[in-house]
Amino acid sequence: MLDPQPLAGKTALITGGAARLGAMSARMLHAAGAHVIIHYRNSAEKAEALQSELQQARPDSVSLVQGDLLDFPYLTQLVDDCLAATGKLDILLNNASNFFPTPVDAATEQQWDSLFGVNAKAPFFLAKEAAPVLRERSGCIVNMVDIHAERPHKNHPIYSMAKAANAMMVKSLARELAPEIRVNGVAPGAILWPEGKHGEASKDKSLPRIPLERAGRPENIARTVLFLATAEYITGQIIAVDGGRSVQQ
Repeated sequence: MLDPQPLAGKTALITGGAARLGAMSARMLHAAGAHVIIHYRNSAEKAEALQSELQQARPDSVSLVQGDLLDFPYLTQLVDDCLAATGKLDILLNNASNFFPTPVDAATEQQWDSLFGVNAKAPFFLAKEAAPVLRERSGCIVNMVDIHAERPHKNHPIYSMAKAANAMMVKSLARELAPEIRVNGVAPGAILWPEGKHGEASKDKSLPRIPLERAGRPENIARTVLFLATAEYITGQIIAVDGGRSVQQ
């Protein structure tokens, strides 16, 4: 019989966990029994609302931590804040992401630093800081990658390159941190779009290219995160949750 709460007694840190895929992943891991630590930068209202929602089901089961992942010294502080909240850390979900267009003729160094900083640099060094604690707990790391790590997104070269680095991080850290720590990734496809007309236009263009002919839902991603958090004999793998988009010509 399957355990309805396979993460009971475990603690999960979710970067960028106040909204969108991060919030749905927080709900899924929390429902599986984990104490979730929701990191946010500016989304205090959303983080507090999510904390209140989840703690109605289980009191004292959600902690909030605030900070900027582009502030390099903060990465050490973030792990310390997690330990102060629960005294342990079992799961690191590197979910936070920056995403915006950078056409080559207009790209700037500041854009490079922002996109690589949040999508590659911060996850790597946060994993480095968390590794000693995760090693003690035989924990795991899950990175939110992107199908555009392999299939570059038009007008988004820096983002695509940063996510490619993130994908290689999964494979590299899986070797470096074994056998105590497992490292895997989830590569979302057509799940959520930016708000407004540009998001709708992108959605209309993307859906015909998907073999399943429909968009996915945040729950599809969160369930995959939960699967990887509990899959004790899987490491170094990136699961594309994209309706088959990555195999389409």
